[in-house]
Amino acid sequence: DLVYTLWESLKPQENYTFYCQSCGDIIVEKRKLLRILPLPSENWSALVEEWCCHPNPFARSTLHPQHDDCFLGDTFFLLNSGNESHKSKENTRAICKRCKTTLGETVSSDTIKYYVTEVIIQPSEENFSPTPRSQFVQSMVAQCLVELSSAKSTFRFTIEGDNGKIYILIWLLNSDTLLVESLGSSSSHSGFTLFGDIFLPSSVPVGTWNAVKVLYQPCIKSRNKE
Repeated sequence: DLVYTLWESLKPQENYTFYCQSCGDIIVEKRKLLRILPLPSENWSALVEEWCCHPNPFARSTLHPQHDDCFLGDTFFLLNSGNESHKSKENTRAICKRCKTTLGETVSSDTIKYYVTEVIIQPSEENFSPTPRSQFVQSMVAQCLVELSSAKSTFRFTIEGDNGKIYILIWLLNSDTLLVESLGSSSSHSGFTLFGDIFLPSSVPVGTWNAVKVLYQPCIKSRNKE
């Protein structure tokens, strides 16, 4: 598969440990998840008025996971904070205690929203296996693009910051591209690889990867001001 699917990889009644992707520090240790549920689209409330002939019945209701729940969104997941405390004193950011990386944000006093690009989830009985940062982020972004394009039949996306500013425009062309790299000898392999920091055994003569093909346009101050 192109990337692992979080929804398919998590199983109810299993113990999971949550790690900071940047440094490997444990965020949540041995949490047994009884319910793993998908969340509605992030903008679902904007369409409620089209379906209801009366005021929005969900206007004041929010979805908060219990201690043994994990709610999965398109680019994040919600966990009950339990006894874990990763909240920054300055604001509502959830940060790693070791490397101070932003992991997500607090939604309420007992709910934390973790970004899928910042946290690795593994069964508690498995040892932590670090993944190069660039490889992990590429995989998670590719997964989101494929899942969203399949569910919503759209192929154009924007990546926005917390302030609503658009940083990049992405157009998904296809999701069945196969990359093939001739690794050559171990000496040539040590000098250059296609993905830079992805470790590849020198005994493997050819490397192949499934990938998505996209067009992208950065939206930064020096370019595309409009």
